[in-house]
Amino acid sequence: MQLELWDGQRAMSWIADLLRFTPRAIDTPGHDEAIDYIKAEMGKTSADVVTTQRWTFTDRSGKPHAMTNIIARFQPANPHRVIVATHYDSIVRAYRDTSNPDGPMPGANNSASGVAVLLETARVLTLLPKPAIGIDMVFFDGEEGPKALGAGDPEWMAIGSPYFAEHLHDYYPAQKPEKAVVFDMVCDKDLHLQPEPSSLADAPGEVKKFWTAGMAIAPKAFSTRSTSYPISDDHTALNGAGIPSFLVIDFDYEPYFNTTQDTIDKCSADSLQAVGRTLLQYLYLR
Repeated sequence: MQLELWDGQRAMSWIADLLRFTPRAIDTPGHDEAIDYIKAEMGKTSADVVTTQRWTFTDRSGKPHAMTNIIARFQPANPHRVIVATHYDSIVRAYRDTSNPDGPMPGANNSASGVAVLLETARVLTLLPKPAIGIDMVFFDGEEGPKALGAGDPEWMAIGSPYFAEHLHDYYPAQKPEKAVVFDMVCDKDLHLQPEPSSLADAPGEVKKFWTAGMAIAPKAFSTRSTSYPISDDHTALNGAGIPSFLVIDFDYEPYFNTTQDTIDKCSADSLQAVGRTLLQYLYLR
């Protein structure tokens, strides 16, 4: 396996590109620009199909929001499938920033890092022999909720992944994917990845496979000690739909979390490379 093809510096360039569209929250111009960008970049890879799942979400106040999940399918005829997912939307303002709470939140780590992992992985898959399993890369919309404030919204709920889970039959008419992995906040310079409790409960075997690969590739980045609390993210809806799914996240991102300081200088090519090469190894395991 040519893991060295997965390039952390190139992944950083994906983040830099996405930051040009800040904010990438629902109902903003940057949101639409991010959609176009991801579709265009995925179109350069060996993905057989790049499509969008579009719908209107109406929030509790009655306000409609145009929503878009992006789905790139590799070997769509292969009945054995894995979902590799992230979210591309960002929060609309840096509500946790004590000096500028109404300022834009760039989302280098909390948004763009997961997209960068998928885009670089797609590029590398184009250079390698096809794995034994078909891959669906899903870029979820609305992970930050209808107010685009993430944890700053007391009524937060993900939007894109539940919609996708409710309409699985549109993409999987015969059988569900065998597993799914979701990436969020994975470029922190001091990367410390721990198994997440709900992931361990619903996909223990897949967590073990991924963390075993990770500890061999980047032992400083991976720990087998689980986080002390469950984290609700896009894997939650997939698990609810009966797909064993797990989350890869470093949620300890203080003092930058959801502030104007979530910028590319807080990111590490080495961290991205540790995650990306682990994903690549995982996709070729059977």
